[in-house]
Amino acid sequence: MAAGGPSRSERKAAERVRRLREEQQRERLRQVSRILRKAAAERSAEEGRLLAESEDLVTELQGRSRRREGLKRRQEEVCDDPEELRRKVRELAGAVRSAKHLVVYTGAGISTAASIPDYRGPNGVWTLLQKGRRVSAADLSEAEPTLTHMSIARLHEQKLDGCPAACCCPALSPQVQHVVSQNCDGLHLRSGLPRSAISELHGNMYIEVCTACTPNREYVRVFDVTERTALHRHQTGRACHRCGAALRDTIVHFGERGTLGQPLNWEAATQAASKADTILCLGSSLKVLKKYPRLWCMTKPPSRRPKLYIVNLQWTPKDDWAALKLHGKCDDVMQLLMDELGLEIPPYSRWQDPIFSLATPLRAGEEGSHSRKSLRRSREEPSPGDQGAPLSSAPILGGWFGRGCAKGTKRKRVT
Repeated sequence: MAAGGPSRSERKAAERVRRLREEQQRERLRQVSRILRKAAAERSAEEGRLLAESEDLVTELQGRSRRREGLKRRQEEVCDDPEELRRKVRELAGAVRSAKHLVVYTGAGISTAASIPDYRGPNGVWTLLQKGRRVSAADLSEAEPTLTHMSIARLHEQKLDGCPAACCCPALSPQVQHVVSQNCDGLHLRSGLPRSAISELHGNMYIEVCTACTPNREYVRVFDVTERTALHRHQTGRACHRCGAALRDTIVHFGERGTLGQPLNWEAATQAASKADTILCLGSSLKVLKKYPRLWCMTKPPSRRPKLYIVNLQWTPKDDWAALKLHGKCDDVMQLLMDELGLEIPPYSRWQDPIFSLATPLRAGEEGSHSRKSLRRSREEPSPGDQGAPLSSAPILGGWFGRGCAKGTKRKRVT
């Protein structure tokens, strides 16, 4: 024993006293919590004295309760009544018409109409997992661009004139300059948006890349390339046609930073954000996007930052910054917006899906390198090279979406 230090028996006694005090504190906390759950009229005189003697605990528990209620309210979906939504859409239409540089940020909420679940909605992936419920998804090869996807593509083609005389502005740029997406489903690409106009922060399930080539060489496929990939494991099992290096997917899983050094077309996203005077956020909780300060022009003074318009049913951390928040489903809002702008929404056609012209065919010997269903121009006839997998409503395992669904689940350790 060190000179002047407590003996072993003294240390053990001090530890017993500490643990006893902690247990007494926990018991007092449980008692106060039970009392607070009662109505004031139902509390006995003794319980009232206990509350008076435990002001600190009462304050702490009441604070916890307020925080829980606040979180619960933030998860609730709120819908504007039809007349209020139409009024807000008219205001949004005015902002779209007058925007000189409009950038659109999209999240999982724009793909729910394509039967792809979001993450934080009432039936979202994380919400269901937190409740201990099973998550399943329809065959992602059957998903098609939604009304919102097609509306955005139309706005990228369209040149709106915000001034009264159309002849005074002969050289007009596309109304939507750029789209920054958190989605991996490839539906923006399939809607007709050019690759140069899309930045996909978390990757694209139809794109694999060679990082040995400079710049990275992209291969667009007509099937989900993420079958063999997972968190921190990105090789797809195919090789670059130019240099022979192993190809990898473009997915950024939760818990990863950009595996390619930066997200797909990141430079274009930051350039678009720096020029933006208007940002329209569709179907995103913004809990991830808020962590990209360059997308919000945070280095500029507040008065020079772009005006922000948000379409979401739930609370977002950017609500207080928004010029306008619309509580509605994305497809409903975009239908009203396009009507207000007098623009027709083009229908999606599988025969005209750009992915078929952009796709790189598999080389000889690569036909068996995947078992995922290939996209087909016609639902009735299989596309060339299709593996013939039958339609199924079973969960899609592995890769992008399956690994996302596995988040938070416990895995047995193999011994």
